[in-house]
Amino acid sequence: KKKKKKKKKNSGDVMGHKTLTRMDLSEAIFREVGLSRNDAAQMVESVLDHMSDALVEGEQVKISSFGTFSVRDKTARVGRNPKTGEEVPINPRRVLTFRPSHLMKDRVAAGNKS
Repeated sequence: KKKKKKKKKNSGDVMGHKTLTRMDLSEAIFREVGLSRNDAAQMVESVLDHMSDALVEGEQVKISSFGTFSVRDKTARVGRNPKTGEEVPINPRRVLTFRPSHLMKDRVAAGNKS
């Protein structure tokens, strides 16, 4: 009698699309670099902390062949409630933007065939 293989439940699976998580990144470092699982997880956290800290300080985070994360200051403006047409003030705020590199755009457009 054959045992049925249990499908690994993926909490990041939304409508057929997988989500790459911190755990996935640290697992990849563990397998491909050879660091311990603990060290790999610490490395991922450290990189994300450095990126977050730089963005909080208003710096750009540029990762070659991947893209650029930056923070934009948006000014106050008047918006409109689309349902009622009522004008609503929108407060000034900081927003995080990501601009993919040309290589990343090409790779995604090609469906990662390489």
